[in-house]
Amino acid sequence: MNESTNQFYLDRQNQTESNARTYPRKFPIAIKEAKGSYLIDVEGNKYLDFLCGAGTLALGHNDDEVNQAMINLLTNDFPLHTLDLTTPIKDAFVQTLFNLLPEELRTNGKIQFCSPSGTDAVDAAIKLCKTATGRSSVIAFGGGYHGMGHGALALTGNLSAKSQVNGLMPDVHFFPYPYSYRCPFGLGGEAGVDAACAVFERTLKDPESGITKPAAVILETIQGEGGVVPAPIKFLQTVRRVTKELDIPMIVDEIQCGIGRSGKFFAFEYADIVPDVILASKAIGGSQPMSVVIYHKDLDAWQPGAHAGTFRGNQLAMAAGTIVMNRVSKPEFLAEVVEKGQMIVDRMTALMQEVSIIGDIRNKGLMLGIEFVDPHGQKDQLGSLPQSGVIAAKVQKECFNNRLIMEKGGRYGSVMRCLCALNVTKDEVRLMLDIAEKAIRKVDADVNSHR
Repeated sequence: MNESTNQFYLDRQNQTESNARTYPRKFPIAIKEAKGSYLIDVEGNKYLDFLCGAGTLALGHNDDEVNQAMINLLTNDFPLHTLDLTTPIKDAFVQTLFNLLPEELRTNGKIQFCSPSGTDAVDAAIKLCKTATGRSSVIAFGGGYHGMGHGALALTGNLSAKSQVNGLMPDVHFFPYPYSYRCPFGLGGEAGVDAACAVFERTLKDPESGITKPAAVILETIQGEGGVVPAPIKFLQTVRRVTKELDIPMIVDEIQCGIGRSGKFFAFEYADIVPDVILASKAIGGSQPMSVVIYHKDLDAWQPGAHAGTFRGNQLAMAAGTIVMNRVSKPEFLAEVVEKGQMIVDRMTALMQEVSIIGDIRNKGLMLGIEFVDPHGQKDQLGSLPQSGVIAAKVQKECFNNRLIMEKGGRYGSVMRCLCALNVTKDEVRLMLDIAEKAIRKVDADVNSHR
């Protein structure tokens, strides 16, 4: 077969790679080039990339300044692999990050560099909190996603990922997470938020709850894989107040929603809270593998070697990540993230009034999700139509056929998610909207023509 075709590489991949691979099944291409918000496959087809490494590429593919920083390291004999030995590059990364933290953590914080994946940061944080508190139970939330490691998976809501794996970390207790459109209490709106707050507080303060005092509470401030569900400010403030009252460490997972994606450097800033532990990965490495745990020094009960990771000294990631943090944290940059997110919301909200397959649109900045529904299904007690992963997949495929790459998530894969580069241009946003609207209208027409 011709080596200049996508199929050549896909066939070879199929012969050698694990059956666990996912993206090639949705986007059957072999990538040859990448720049900014665009990919080019081996056949020369150009795609607008609104996935960008699942949100890892905050400044898009091959940003010139980021690449130059890494080239400088590679061509001047800088150390690239340092375990947990320090370097000027590492020191600059840490100081840059700490200067972006709330005052309480800026002056009282510690940082643990982990193995490259965010799932290791999750495991490290749980180990840290269990060590510091001497407790064993952990509280997580339905719809949350914290990784695929054995411990992190135990904290993840998605059942399909867990059903084939026995013996996950025990003593994890799941609480309802506010989700107005599909309220776990069947209430919706403020009533649903109030119920989630009440259940959380009353259960933790109830001597008959059956849940021993936990070592930690972990949550995403905006659930990503769970369908782009932002936590209401009141809920985050309640969780912070209750955990502080009960001396329970609060871990915020900002692995996907952090580093500017929400329009704040950290999404928890919207609630004006200070967590005990922050998890960061993906974009913080400036396109290179990196994960870190930032935590209050009162939790620093580890002994030397209590947590390690061979690649925790990735200097390329630190140099690149410093540039990303400096660029993304600028107020004018974050204001543009909010503005571009609103462009998408406005256009999709208008389209929602004209088609039958969009049920809900949710966002903070450029972390955005469009939930697709079956217009011919039966409404629930809140009047919401059933989720439709089938319809979302059709929209995704139609977008791909028109050279737009977007990923799905949420319950049953029903939510199309925006994980584009944060420096995406407004013209690129408009192009995405043109392609997406055309795809949505076509699928909507097809769905309703078959009735």
